[in-house]
Amino acid sequence: MRYGLGVDVGGTKIATVIINQHGEIIDRVEVPSNPSDKEKMFDQVTKSIENVLVKSKLDISMIEGMGVGVPGKVDRENGIAVFQNNLPWKNFPIVERLRNYYALENIVIDNDVYMAALAEWKASDSTSKDTFVYVTVSTGISCSIIQEGSFLRGNGFAGEIGLLPDLAKSSPNRMHSIEESASGPAIQKLAVDRFGYPNMTTEDFFKEFQKENPIAKGIMDEVAESIAHGIYSIVSLLDPHKIIFGGGVINNNPFLLNIVREALLKYLIPEQLSVLQRLQTSHFKENAGVVGAGLKGMEVNLKTTS
Repeated sequence: MRYGLGVDVGGTKIATVIINQHGEIIDRVEVPSNPSDKEKMFDQVTKSIENVLVKSKLDISMIEGMGVGVPGKVDRENGIAVFQNNLPWKNFPIVERLRNYYALENIVIDNDVYMAALAEWKASDSTSKDTFVYVTVSTGISCSIIQEGSFLRGNGFAGEIGLLPDLAKSSPNRMHSIEESASGPAIQKLAVDRFGYPNMTTEDFFKEFQKENPIAKGIMDEVAESIAHGIYSIVSLLDPHKIIFGGGVINNNPFLLNIVREALLKYLIPEQLSVLQRLQTSHFKENAGVVGAGLKGMEVNLKTTS
């Protein structure tokens, strides 16, 4: 049996798994992040790794490779976490630090959305000729594109659909980015403003929507419309064979995908209608990023391009 170790580093928690060569999770642990200091944050990463090794009763020498998913901008070739909004790592040499700590040579780093896309691509029935897109709707909104088995990275910033302008009703000047209109924090802000409850959460909003609250329905229509804008841009530019939706907002509320399908209908011309069947929810759910990191560490046969 081959084993890989995957680490998904976030601003609130660090998830770490040991997987086998089939992408099956052997053991999983979570520890809280400590973004108050770069070294304290690194200590939490090593703590999560130590905990999963103890839980699995495996030694680091039995691990074939380690992958680390980090939000924001990363330098894959040099193993550096360049910049993240929610972490204290600026040009932090995380791969070098982990290699020194564990004496494990095969350690790789990538953006967390790319790691999740890798896991979902491997779990799908996509062929090496397909165009595959993974979309995350969570604290932020972004996507990752795999074209004929290779990541499409552009100049390093490809896939940031959350930055696309959106004609949003919630914006004073009718213009927001899609992320400002439909991410988890954006939904919460809309709910607080419309319901007038300062402590209302995104979870509270979705509960109200399922109760058929008319205020919640109005918000949902706007959110789905904004996401549909982004998806139609992807459809028109790439015409993917498959679009997989993940991230906390979708994973916790999978019914949202059908609402997005309905909003998307008004944009599609007849020749594009088949795309509605190509939209699917995540296979790995909240574990997509960490499983993808483990697979990347095991040197999955996926080419990456700059």
